[in-house]
Amino acid sequence: MATVWQINQMERTLDDNGVIVAHWRANASETVGEGDDAVTYSATNYGTAGFTPDPSSSDYVPYDSITEELALGWCWANGVDKDAIEASLAANLDLQQHPT
Repeated sequence: MATVWQINQMERTLDDNGVIVAHWRANASETVGEGDDAVTYSATNYGTAGFTPDPSSSDYVPYDSITEELALGWCWANGVDKDAIEASLAANLDLQQHPT
C-alpha cells in the first residue's frame, strides 16, 4: 500500500500573511494481481488543520515560503494523527479486497 499525503489548499490572513488553515488529503492505493487481471483499490481521507500564526515568533513562516512538506508537518504536529489515518486507509483497502 502506498499513501500519498498532499495539501490541497491553505487559508491565510492578509494582514500578516500567516496560514490559519491547511486542507490536507491522504490517498492510499494498492494493486492486486498482474497484467489484465490487475485490480487497483483506493481509499482517501480529507481534513483540515487550524493554526494560530505568530509573526513575532522566530519560527514564523509567511505563506509565500511554506512548502507542502512543512505544511504537512504542521498538520501532523497539530492533531492530525498520521498513523491512525494510514491504518484506517489500510483497513479500508483490506475491506474492499475481502468484503464481509
